[in-house]
Amino acid sequence: MPMQPWFTDAKLGIFIHYGIYAVDGWAESWSFYTGEVSHERYMKQLDGFTASHYDPQAWAELFARAGAQYAVLTTKHHDGVALWDTAHGDLNVVRHTPAGRDLVAGFTDALRKRGLKVGLYYSHSDWNHPDYPSIRHVEPGDEPPSPYSHAEPGKEDPAAWERYLAYRDGQVGELVTRFHPDLLWFDGEWERTEEQWRMRELAELILAGNPDTVLNARMLSHGDYATPEQGVPLQAPDGPWELCLTVNDSWGYRPKDRDFKSVRQLVRYFTETIGMGGNLLLGVGPREDGTIPEEQVARVEGLGAWIRKHADAVYGTVGGLPAGHHYGPSTLSADRRTLYLMCFDVPRESVSIRGLRNPVRRVTVLGTGTELGHHITGGLDTVPGVTWIDAPAAADLDEYATVLAVELDGELDLYRGAGRD
Repeated sequence: MPMQPWFTDAKLGIFIHYGIYAVDGWAESWSFYTGEVSHERYMKQLDGFTASHYDPQAWAELFARAGAQYAVLTTKHHDGVALWDTAHGDLNVVRHTPAGRDLVAGFTDALRKRGLKVGLYYSHSDWNHPDYPSIRHVEPGDEPPSPYSHAEPGKEDPAAWERYLAYRDGQVGELVTRFHPDLLWFDGEWERTEEQWRMRELAELILAGNPDTVLNARMLSHGDYATPEQGVPLQAPDGPWELCLTVNDSWGYRPKDRDFKSVRQLVRYFTETIGMGGNLLLGVGPREDGTIPEEQVARVEGLGAWIRKHADAVYGTVGGLPAGHHYGPSTLSADRRTLYLMCFDVPRESVSIRGLRNPVRRVTVLGTGTELGHHITGGLDTVPGVTWIDAPAAADLDEYATVLAVELDGELDLYRGAGRD
């Protein structure tokens, strides 16, 4: 199936890690897997998960103000605790927590009312399911396998694995038929091979229910887009992609983690990502009651304010100039006739573009409309000169990143050669 066009133009999504791990602020699932906390203590958090102030409409309003076009909710992390009343397995917040209700339905309804696309996260792996550690990866890594995830050598149980796959397929089928997600964001794929997961059959099940569903790369060869995590790649992945990034250093709510990225840093991550043709999926971790911490709200809204001011450089654009043509990220309008140059630092005297063959019709500061002078120096035969743009005045500078709109005579034409022999 061709990639859904809404995804490649979305630019910003919000990733919500919400689950029982927010009660005591432990790392989602991994904390008991690695022994940071006992399994018993981790699961005791079921008793404190209330969702007492869970307001998905307020979430959707925040995401829309930020300029996000989609959001992804963790419906079931590796701990196996489902946020909806699944008929497959018993471990869910409806039956076993004070929240006592389906949290996925409200999320999907609220997003759709705000015109946002619905993404649902689901972990292939389930470290609480009795049938999950019934086989082993055919190529185990250097680390000793955990009893939560792999069978001991010689104790494999293929029948139990068949039961697990039926459970997994049953839950995914519920998500598709009940909530009709625009995107399914899978995780946990590293613990088995594509054949062991039966990814082809799972993809067929999903697309039979909704052929327009977008699938991430953790469906392995059946994924539609790549998902680099926690760092902008130096080279863009082939095809559509999305950078997954936390606001601090944690996916879920961890009150001791105070290492919050500044709005300026988030703007930089965002512009570097869209300048390479990707989306930013920015993670937030609500408290157990469903409220999003104020520090995260402030940063999400700060990024949103920058996006609103510079929307022309964000939506309806593609990745901009390759590295070396401009010292910073850039985007290009869909008709390829306007370049948007991002300037993180205060320009001194001028901003340059190298290798630009097109004449420049006009340069303006996005957000203020101030026109800037420009001229060309140098150039010989097929090698174009350098286009110099006058630095904007202090009144035209943006606090986080100033954007210059460069209107071209014709579609972008770049010189990529090595110069005269």
